[in-house]
Amino acid sequence: MKLSAEHHRFFWLGCLPMIVLAVLLMADALPAQTFQVLHLFTSEGDSANPSAGMLMDRGGRLYGATSVEGGGGSAFKLAPAGEGWVLSALHSLPSGAGALAFGPDGALYGTTSEGGQGDCSEGGGCGTVFKLQPPASTCRSTSCPWIETVLYRFRGGTDGWYPFSGVVFDRTGNLYGVTSHGGTGTGNCDGIGCGTVYELSPSVNGWTETVIYNFQGGNDGWWPVAGLIIDAVGNLFGTTLNGGPGGGALFELSPSNGGWSETNLHEFIGNDGTYPVGTLTFDASGNIYGVTTGGGTGGGGTVFELAHPGNWTYSVLHDFPEFVGSAAPLTFDSAGNIYGVTVQGGVNGYGSVYKLAPSNGSWILTDLHDFNITDGMNPNGGLVPDADGNIYGTAMNGGGFFTVCALGCGTAWEITP
Repeated sequence: MKLSAEHHRFFWLGCLPMIVLAVLLMADALPAQTFQVLHLFTSEGDSANPSAGMLMDRGGRLYGATSVEGGGGSAFKLAPAGEGWVLSALHSLPSGAGALAFGPDGALYGTTSEGGQGDCSEGGGCGTVFKLQPPASTCRSTSCPWIETVLYRFRGGTDGWYPFSGVVFDRTGNLYGVTSHGGTGTGNCDGIGCGTVYELSPSVNGWTETVIYNFQGGNDGWWPVAGLIIDAVGNLFGTTLNGGPGGGALFELSPSNGGWSETNLHEFIGNDGTYPVGTLTFDASGNIYGVTTGGGTGGGGTVFELAHPGNWTYSVLHDFPEFVGSAAPLTFDSAGNIYGVTVQGGVNGYGSVYKLAPSNGSWILTDLHDFNITDGMNPNGGLVPDADGNIYGTAMNGGGFFTVCALGCGTAWEITP
C-alpha cells in the first residue's frame, strides 16, 4: 500500500479539518505582548508553508524548513538586518523536511519524508537523512546555496520509510530518529509496517544505519511520527500516534547489553489525551512534557507532564476545547513557563500562541496571540525563545498569496514581551 506524502502530512496533524471554527480559549489577554510578522512566504524564491518550527544559532539567526503544497520544500535562514529580517533559501529539498537540528559540527541535520530511493510515495522515494553546511568559500550574496550531503536513503523495507520528524544526537556523534512505517512489526499496521527507531553512526566510509527498535503494533504502539529526545545518559524517549488502547503510547529506549530495551511509560486512553504528534520536551529537572492532538476532557487535546524520572507520574496540565489541537513541541523560558501553539482555536479559529505559567501547584493558561489569516494561520511548529524573552515561530498557512498557495503561503513571526 503506497500512500502520498500529502495525505500523511495532514493526517499527522491530527486530521484537524481546515474549517474556520471560532473557538475561544478561556484565558486572559496579555496586552504587553507585541506580535510582528518577520517574513511573508510567497513561493517565489523563498518556498512556502513552513511546517516544522525554527531553531536559532548563537548569532541570533533563525533556521527552518518548508513543506510546499503539492510536494517539495526547502531549508531557509532568517537573519536580522537593520530594522528587519532577510530570508535566504539554503537548499531545495525533495519534500518537506522534519525539524532541523544542529549537529556537533555546527552543521544542520534533518530528514525528508520522500526522496532518496525506493517506491514508497507514488515513485517519490522512501525518505532521506541529510546534512547541510555553508559553502567552503566566502559567499558575498544572500542567496548562496548550502551544500547537501545525504547521509542515508531509506529503502522502504525493514530499514523503515517515511521519516517525518527530525533527528537527535548522543554525546559520541551518533544520531537517532524514527520512521513512521516499515520495519519488521506487523500488528495493527495495515500491512505497511509499524515503524522503527533507527541509529546512524558515522565512520570513515560514511554513515551506517541500524534499526534499534521495531514497533510491533500492540501495546508498544505503532506509527511514530514525533521526533525523539535524549537524556544525559543516552536514554531515548518518544511517542507513537497509535498504540496501547488505541490513542498512542509514550516509550523509553535504554541501552542494554549491547542492544536496546523498550519500556512503555504511558498509554493514552482518552481523557488523558490521544494521538501525540509533537516531539517531547525536557525541563531542567528531567521531567517530560508534551501535547496531544485530541482527547482530554474538552476533546481538543491536552498538555501533559510525565514527572519524577525513574518513577514516572503522568498528569494533564491543560485541556483544550474541541477542534483546537496542539501538534508542536513545547518550549520553556528561564522562569519555567511553557509556550506552545494550537493549530486551530483562538478567537478567530486560525490558531493561537499560548503560555502556561506554574501557580500554586497548577498551571494558568494565557492566550498570547490569535492568528487572523493576514498574519498567519495553522501554526504547527515548535517555538524558539531568545535571551531577551522574545519568542519566534512559524505559521504553515495564511499571510497572503492565496492565488499561489490554496491556504496562503505562511509566515515567520516574533512575539516580544
